[in-house]
Amino acid sequence: MTIATETVVDLSRLQFALTAMYHFLFVPLTIGLAVLLGIMETVYVMTGREIWKRMTQFWGLLFGINFAMGVATGITMEFQFGTNWAYYSHYVGDVFGVPLAIEGMMAFFLEATFIGLFFFGWNHLSKVGHLVVTWLVAIGSNLSALWILIANGWMQKPTGAKFNFETMRMELVSLSEVLLNPVAQTKFVHTIGACYVTGAIFMLSISAWYLLRRRHIDFARRSMTVAASFGLASALCVVVLGDESGYVDTQNQKMKVAAIEAEWETQPPPASFNVIAFPDVEARQNYGEVKIPWLLGLIATRSLDTEVKGINELVDLARSRIEEGMIAYSALETLRVDPDNSVARTLLEDHVDHLGYALLLKRIRDDVDNATPDEIEQAAWSTVPNVPVLFWSFRVMVGLGIFFIVLFAWAFWNVCRRRYDNNKWFLRIALYSLPLPWIASELGWIVAEYGRQPWAIEGILPTALGVSSVSASMVMFSLAGFVLFYSALAVADVYLMVKYIRMGPDEFFARRHRAQSQSGMEKAS
Repeated sequence: MTIATETVVDLSRLQFALTAMYHFLFVPLTIGLAVLLGIMETVYVMTGREIWKRMTQFWGLLFGINFAMGVATGITMEFQFGTNWAYYSHYVGDVFGVPLAIEGMMAFFLEATFIGLFFFGWNHLSKVGHLVVTWLVAIGSNLSALWILIANGWMQKPTGAKFNFETMRMELVSLSEVLLNPVAQTKFVHTIGACYVTGAIFMLSISAWYLLRRRHIDFARRSMTVAASFGLASALCVVVLGDESGYVDTQNQKMKVAAIEAEWETQPPPASFNVIAFPDVEARQNYGEVKIPWLLGLIATRSLDTEVKGINELVDLARSRIEEGMIAYSALETLRVDPDNSVARTLLEDHVDHLGYALLLKRIRDDVDNATPDEIEQAAWSTVPNVPVLFWSFRVMVGLGIFFIVLFAWAFWNVCRRRYDNNKWFLRIALYSLPLPWIASELGWIVAEYGRQPWAIEGILPTALGVSSVSASMVMFSLAGFVLFYSALAVADVYLMVKYIRMGPDEFFARRHRAQSQSGMEKAS
């Protein structure tokens, strides 16, 4: 087990962060629009009204563009596990690879197969048959997210696996524990809810633009009705599910929660919630705090008598775990030379849960056994993620979540009163809100993933140890390639989206009808 240079680690993290965040620009809209397509086509099948079919087809066109971009970015992202994170793949591949393989076989192929039937099956399938296809596309997109988040949830709370010193790998012992991981389940429902909000905001914003320009009025009104109803329910669910996610994180990732709340010292229960604060990492304290008494304790522990541990106390705990991990590391070194040493085996079994903490020292020195108290202290403080980034990312994300509830409630009120286009202020705010769900989603990714640092696998494998043995120049070259490739995709995606949105459903269907008529005449001749 060797440690890569700081430059290679930082570049590898930057590359994966950029590709993951870019990929996540497409995922929420794909999942959100897929369900909205199913809803609109269900209305078409039930009522037989042609406008609902046109709505499904037009929004489906935008869905297809977004889906193609998501596939292109997702495939390249997964290759990085082999190119940039080879030791990570070796160390936890037995566990991490299972949900990824199931996702590819069960979810992605389901979605990719039926998306072709969605676009080309309108004239070849019955109404009910095509409706089934549309819902299978939606189910496939949701299942794809489920298996990805099961894999990611295991990174946050590793369960159902144990370390094998003979193979130097984590090995799967209980698939059910991996699948039923509470962190994975809460992350899934919270993330899916956020995706639904993204799809609804997208539809609401484009419909508002049409109404402001007095174009496609009937189409935009019905689209806004669907978006407002579905979006309000989704936004309310996101808040509830986010609360559940915070509660689960308090049980399993106490340092992340303490960093998000900038809680340096453990408060008497129930802890106060910092609405506003300016964390000073050097002084390890906050300035300008505005607190709500009891709120953090109620959110994080759902009780009045359970404390939420502060950063300083959690660092003390990390220090003791590093010291116990050093015992496990020493025993592991002995077993690698003498596999039959029963004393070393017993020591390893007793302290193996802390082995990952000893590995934090590898970034400071090679010979972990000889770490000094100062080096142990440095390793202990490395378990604290970037407090200001997490603190403000979380609060902006929550603020946007509250704004979405207000926006959808306002939209729903207008829909119920049939005031679709009389309120210009509402339409402008709905239009300008278009980028906000993506900002909220990316901030959520930062809170979840950046908040896990310095761990690739929480408490087991430090991020710095998972990197491939490659040179900084190689990573820089591939990073530059990804930036150029993804920038080209971004330009193509924006161009196509804007082109068809500006064209609008009426002109789009008119052009398609002319093309079909011309094709029919050519075949007849």
